[in-house]
Amino acid sequence: VRKPDFAGAWYPADRAGVVKIIKSYEKEPLEPAALTGSLTGGIVPHAGWFYSGRLAANVIRVLAARSRAETVVLFGGHLAKGMRPALMPAGAWETPLGSLPVDEALAAPLLDAFRFVEETALDHDQDNTTELQMPFIKHYLPEARVLAIGAPPEDVSFAIADAIAEGARVLGRRIVAVGSTDLTHYGPNYGLAPKGSGPEAVRWVKEVNDRKVIERMVALDAGGVRDEGLRSSNACCMGAASAAVHLARLLGASRGEVLDYYTSYDVSPNASFVGYAGVVFG
Repeated sequence: VRKPDFAGAWYPADRAGVVKIIKSYEKEPLEPAALTGSLTGGIVPHAGWFYSGRLAANVIRVLAARSRAETVVLFGGHLAKGMRPALMPAGAWETPLGSLPVDEALAAPLLDAFRFVEETALDHDQDNTTELQMPFIKHYLPEARVLAIGAPPEDVSFAIADAIAEGARVLGRRIVAVGSTDLTHYGPNYGLAPKGSGPEAVRWVKEVNDRKVIERMVALDAGGVRDEGLRSSNACCMGAASAAVHLARLLGASRGEVLDYYTSYDVSPNASFVGYAGVVFG
């Protein structure tokens, strides 16, 4: 069982604390306004829950209600071009609400087909991009399995998504695709400040830079998400986001919808801030 690295810091380490926060998010639930019927995937942010937990929780809640998924395929990882994809193919992820087992049957053929960095419960990089979603998945899909993959911004991530879709078909497994990424990291802490600081900087991030990659997500343009992230530094995990878009489309999605968008500046104003979007596909 893979122990959590961020519990007690980025989110609560105890069951009561996790449930209390999730219930607070449900007081003002986010729902898609236009998408009807079943959903096949989504995009979640992965900052500490104080900043972006509301978005991630609501995306996973909506997907749980409208996908009947047996396995959540979660793409994450702060991986750059040229890096190998990562996978924990066996075991389970511990959360304050109980453990989430890995879908080992879905993972096994991937190991034969791709050259992964193979992680174990005891030997793995700390990864907030996936861990912070696990309590939400356990809460809203308590019987689900997970398959968490570190996805670089390379064509191999699309090929992995293709193989997962085929594997799910062979197994008769209902799956849903989730991509974990934050958006523009702006300000002196991140070395990106073309508009200085203050309201003009926030406006540029919201209305220009983040909008470009969100538009590619909503259009289900997986290659566009990846390329835009690489070009404009508006998705820290563009490989994960693009792989999720690709898999969601393979599963039948035809368009996306933004549940909500804001930045950490809206939560706690600072010269350095980060954009967050919650998106669903159907």
